[in-house]
Amino acid sequence: MKKELVNVILFSLTLLVAISSCKSTKNSGDKGDALVSHIDSTVKAGTDFFQYANGLWFKKNPIPASEQSNGIFQLIQDTINAQVRNICESSAAVKDVEKGSNKQKIGDLFFSGMDSIQLNKKGIGDLKSDFAAIDRITDLNGIVKEAAYIQTVSNAPLLNMYVAQDIKNSGKYQVYIIQGGLSLPDRNYYFDTDTRAKDIREKFIVHATKMYSIMGYPEPNAKLAASKLMEMETSIAKTSRKQEDTRDPISNYHKMTFGELTALTPNLDWKIFMNTSGLTKVDSVVVGQPEFITALNVYLKKYTIADWKNYLKFQFLNGLAEYMDDKTFLQDFSFYATTLKGVKEPKPRWKRVVEKTDGSLGELIGQVYVAEYLPKGTKEKLVEIGNAIKTAFGERIKALDWMSATTKEKALKKLEGVIMKVGYPDKWKDLSAIQIDRTSYVKNIMNTNKWEFNYMIHKYGKPVDRTEWEMQPQTYNAYYNASNNEIVIPGCNIIVPGYEGKMADDAILYSIIGATFGHEITHGFDDQGCKFNESGNLSNWWTKEDSLKFKTKTKMIVSQFNRYVAVDNLHINGELTQGENIADLGGVIMGYEAFKKTRQYKDKEIIAGMNPNQRYFLGYALAWMLDMRPEAMANQIKSNVHSPAKWRVLGPLSNMPEFYATFGVKQGDAMWRADSLRVRIW
Repeated sequence: MKKELVNVILFSLTLLVAISSCKSTKNSGDKGDALVSHIDSTVKAGTDFFQYANGLWFKKNPIPASEQSNGIFQLIQDTINAQVRNICESSAAVKDVEKGSNKQKIGDLFFSGMDSIQLNKKGIGDLKSDFAAIDRITDLNGIVKEAAYIQTVSNAPLLNMYVAQDIKNSGKYQVYIIQGGLSLPDRNYYFDTDTRAKDIREKFIVHATKMYSIMGYPEPNAKLAASKLMEMETSIAKTSRKQEDTRDPISNYHKMTFGELTALTPNLDWKIFMNTSGLTKVDSVVVGQPEFITALNVYLKKYTIADWKNYLKFQFLNGLAEYMDDKTFLQDFSFYATTLKGVKEPKPRWKRVVEKTDGSLGELIGQVYVAEYLPKGTKEKLVEIGNAIKTAFGERIKALDWMSATTKEKALKKLEGVIMKVGYPDKWKDLSAIQIDRTSYVKNIMNTNKWEFNYMIHKYGKPVDRTEWEMQPQTYNAYYNASNNEIVIPGCNIIVPGYEGKMADDAILYSIIGATFGHEITHGFDDQGCKFNESGNLSNWWTKEDSLKFKTKTKMIVSQFNRYVAVDNLHINGELTQGENIADLGGVIMGYEAFKKTRQYKDKEIIAGMNPNQRYFLGYALAWMLDMRPEAMANQIKSNVHSPAKWRVLGPLSNMPEFYATFGVKQGDAMWRADSLRVRIW
């Protein structure tokens, strides 16, 4: 399945006249201030704070034809891309570069992707031997072996297998097997009856037909193969759990011996699959959805070897089409970007290649990025804000009126144990084994994919490395890892568009970065994270009464978001997005509580005509500024655990009385919610 890490950033802006009792002023009325310059005063703050804050920026900055959205995320990514481009181009320009050096690998990968003449001359020729290998398959064991190989270099056909910490024993790595094997973003694309979903299914068959034609199939054969592909994937989707049903770590944890796994799927030789993947002597596995594996066992016999060979060919090319000649790339783009997300035209080649080089060799690029582009003092400022958020969270837990002293004690113990990794890692991964040269872009990508897969697989049987980072310092994102009870905030999160060359004021830093810390820490206490203890093990540390109270509160946030209509008649899926919605609410609250202890807040400092409260909430909206195409928003609603950007502002702020007081939100305003409906968790 095509996957995309969606982490959108919304932007919201509101301005009220500063009250006279404020103690100090600074740059009063400064229209150059980013918070002021984006305000759309034709929209009332209490009606749609997101549009009020962002509207003027959106009017002046329409979504580019090459993008599915536009906003702060794109602004920051453009800054990072320009920096990474410098690293790539300077590396590619080095003469007599040492073979195997960082510069050689970065430069050669970038060069091979930019060489459009060579790419178009080759077509899909670099994959000829792989297609021939599929053609030689004569039995199910051959299908299983090829599927295992494809997952190491391209896509994940049939299912997903990976190695990660055992959620019940975080000190040990475990093999996980979960559902997968689909080409559309989510199972519901195969069954939803709305017009948009039906149109996507029809266009997918057309797309698959054209991809088979690119592979050399005569037109009638291509049409038959595409139709059968859709039939097979619909069967796979039918026995896949809904995304919201895969969120519960307990109901998706089924540990079994290797022998039990083999007995469950006699048509799938797991020894062949594991050995091809690089795994030997596997004694046990965790199966996420046993019913999926059982059904897959039936499908392996239901469909012919020829059907499965066609399926594998599509899956293989589908995972690599972006790195091929223009014809193959544009066909892939027309479906996955235009049909699914409404993007009108591709990004410039340099940008696509820069982003892929960064994604594939991020550890190497990250070392240069930290040394040459990350502002001095970044790590120290992030640590300062992170500690302030952690302190605020502890104070909130102690003051909770719905949680018993027994559970509070354990919650505080877990909070105290949260590890904060900020800025950049203290040690870098060794990428010396990756082979990169200038002869084939797609082969280079396959080599980097293979390295990443091997790095992950070879953790099995080794001690858990809790110092490892899963993101690079130039990745504008963040995450919480329940098994390590840690949050990771890469250094580039310090970037705030509109405040280049200077440090933004604390209202903005705490509303953006502080809320990010708060969001990630809250993940340790959301509907999933709350099931893990301070050591990262799946364990119930709640009293029965407190657990029931917590679930009552989480049901309220599910209900709140279920009511939001995002595009067409599509409602946000409150069940699927509840973890992120809980974290968003916790993030903006913790950021605010920490901000109240800063000098800016205590001195009631006025900046650009706004008091601290106004700047904080406007800054939070700035953190999530994103204008999305309807197609992209519909895709997100159907397949992503995050609510669309607009509601990541409107939803949390609608639960905060401080926001109501700051912007005069009253009953009758669209954002007003009765006190009994406002969600209060952490």
